[in-house]
Amino acid sequence: MKSKSPESEHYMSASNRITGSIVLVIGALGLLDVILEWRTASGLLVGSIIGIFMVLAYVGLMRPSVTLSPENLLLRNHLRDHEIPWSAVSGVDITDILRVHAGDTKFRAPGVQLVMRDMRKQRVGGRKLAADSSISKADFVVNRIETHQDQYAEQSTGEVITRWARPELIIVAVLAVVAIVAALVR
Repeated sequence: MKSKSPESEHYMSASNRITGSIVLVIGALGLLDVILEWRTASGLLVGSIIGIFMVLAYVGLMRPSVTLSPENLLLRNHLRDHEIPWSAVSGVDITDILRVHAGDTKFRAPGVQLVMRDMRKQRVGGRKLAADSSISKADFVVNRIETHQDQYAEQSTGEVITRWARPELIIVAVLAVVAIVAALVR
């Protein structure tokens, strides 16, 4: 949970980031093998498919995050970004993942999530949760969002802005077209 600057805070799932990094390294090794043993159209096909899987791993595991700044709350989901001004935030809670309420709309943020093991421990009441459990981390993020909401609601006004993750979608589309062309040429 590192901040980008003294004024903004950035939160994302550590386990997803680690898993995503491992998948990207394996994908990079696969691409390196394709480059070293270039097989013309077949190599291009395999390379583009590996590239698609790498982008999907990034989108699914590494992209989701929550960023708090004095200007707004930024929720980066798998394929969309939601910029929510603090005046529009009406509540925040945690189910399996973080939910931010803006009036009647609920935005889900998979960047902050609960691990099932921690949820079971809490429900059953068995062993105590560790201080670094996913529930403790999620509660910390909820508290930070509520603090920012109280502190910046008067200064941060405007509408909720939702944008698609264009670079990731464009890269997947280009790689898919390359894969189709390579499959037809092969």
